[in-house]
Amino acid sequence: MNRMSRIAAVIATLVLPLPALAEPIAATLYKNPQCSCCEGYAAYLRDNGFTVDVKPTNDLAQISAEAGVPAEMEGCHTMFVDGYVVDGHVPADIVKKLVSERPAITGITLPGMPMGSPGMGGEKSGPFTVYAVIKNGPPPVVYAEE
Repeated sequence: MNRMSRIAAVIATLVLPLPALAEPIAATLYKNPQCSCCEGYAAYLRDNGFTVDVKPTNDLAQISAEAGVPAEMEGCHTMFVDGYVVDGHVPADIVKKLVSERPAITGITLPGMPMGSPGMGGEKSGPFTVYAVIKNGPPPVVYAEE
């Protein structure tokens, strides 16, 4: 019967769906047409399980503002993923956390262009602080650090 158990296990492995082979996470990234670090960020996301549609625009500040990101909290590009706004070079694992946990926020932002962040050159000099934003709500609060 031991042989039959092994055969059943092999068949179950072949027939049952594989866990955690998730569908890619679809994202739309708006960026300044001349910005190359945003292309680097898109490539980084693709390497981490995202499909990314890059849309060059000269209206980035307006897109971020309309999405609910305060001007002082903007990154260098604005991305929309699964109903959330993600501004700046936010690490992929934090974006995945956002999408899986589904908090009641508008989105997250990593302000500015921190050296060593995904898509940026240079060395990381300290933790990246990612903030949660709520459109027309209270001031941003820390969502995650990495």
